[in-house]
Amino acid sequence: MRIHLDTDFGGDPDDACALAMLLGWPGVDLVGITTIADARGLRAGYVEHVLKLAGRDDIPLAAGAGVSLTTLQVADPITDDERHWPGTLVSRPSAPGAALDLLLASIETGATIIAIGPYTNLALLEVARPGSLGGVPVVVMGGWTRPPSAGLPAWGPEMDFNVQWDSRAAEIVAATAELTLAALPATLKAHLRARDLPRLRASGPLGELLARQSEAHARDLGMAELGLAHPGLPDDLLNFLYDPVACAVALGWSGAVVEAMRLQPVLDGEVLRFQPDRRGRLMRVVVNLDGAACSERWLSAVEAAQGGR
Repeated sequence: MRIHLDTDFGGDPDDACALAMLLGWPGVDLVGITTIADARGLRAGYVEHVLKLAGRDDIPLAAGAGVSLTTLQVADPITDDERHWPGTLVSRPSAPGAALDLLLASIETGATIIAIGPYTNLALLEVARPGSLGGVPVVVMGGWTRPPSAGLPAWGPEMDFNVQWDSRAAEIVAATAELTLAALPATLKAHLRARDLPRLRASGPLGELLARQSEAHARDLGMAELGLAHPGLPDDLLNFLYDPVACAVALGWSGAVVEAMRLQPVLDGEVLRFQPDRRGRLMRVVVNLDGAACSERWLSAVEAAQGGR
């Protein structure tokens, strides 16, 4: 299965977790990677580092859009924190338009697009080359249609970063693509836990990087306290596997419940949500999943990406 990954790599470590899973998932041909919110090419530099750790620096890579179409804001990745990335890494900027060219080349090979960051690159492609997303399977991490299940954090659409950072791009993609939403509320059921760290570290250098980043992320964001405060979360919570869920769904993993809905993107002030509407476009929405099975599937793929079991 051909896959193109579009990612805001280098912040929350779930992007690196998702890339590691794709590298180890049987039958996946990762034909291209583009970065978003990458004004200086730092995110692409981080992707390059992960690919080298996995011995996969053969995959085409391009740095994409630097700012939000909605606000013109910049969102740099984590820098100057060696708990996450070595200080010796360099940026990897690309020529203007290179990311759109790579996206289009991947589409022409029949690739499914997985977008695990804001949708700016996809929107720019559709604006520059109308019809590019028509008929192309696009799976995005994001989209809010209903509240999370009882026992989980009661996060609303304002917490849906990929949509809210560039809501105009989300509207363009929703109007043009053959879309599957790995909706934020459902992804809260898939977890990386402290108990997983020994296995992750033993898997190889990429697993060691993910373990170190995830521990730092959990400490900085108070994930253990969040887990203790909500009965639907594990007490040893390190992170949510938001982006790996989107990748697993795109790859046909059977542990997700996906419903077809007609949805319309609706702005409430500056917050965009997806509202059921019989006049809306038909989309597939992840509404539930087997979180424990997803976490195990992710760990197994990370091991396989490094030649492990």
